[in-house]
Amino acid sequence: MDRKDAQETRERGDGLSLFERFVESVNRLVSAPGFFVVAVAIVVAWFVSVPFWADLKYWMAAIHTVSSVLSLLLLVLLENSGRRAEEAAQEKLNVLAEGLAALMESRGRDDPKLDEATERLREAVGLEERH
Repeated sequence: MDRKDAQETRERGDGLSLFERFVESVNRLVSAPGFFVVAVAIVVAWFVSVPFWADLKYWMAAIHTVSSVLSLLLLVLLENSGRRAEEAAQEKLNVLAEGLAALMESRGRDDPKLDEATERLREAVGLEERH
């Protein structure tokens, strides 16, 4: 797969489930400045609404309930997104390490120290267990 094909695949989201595409959309939305502005507007609207509530306990409970539910949902979605990003980065590092180990192995025939370093690299990233 060349560079252009990989970029097109990422942009189309190929291989992602419906939930994963939803998580990516939410991640883009939540990390945008507009989301922060909306959150601040909600807090301001809540604060300004004090006179419309008969009891301040209900007024406080309203914002606590809404913020708790939204925080929990966002936490789950963002953790999913972060986990997948971490797995993708780790896979890229493993592929780079594998390529480096192969290069070092091909050159290690001439240098025994390089051969030892290749073994340590393979052990460090666990390449022998993956393949």
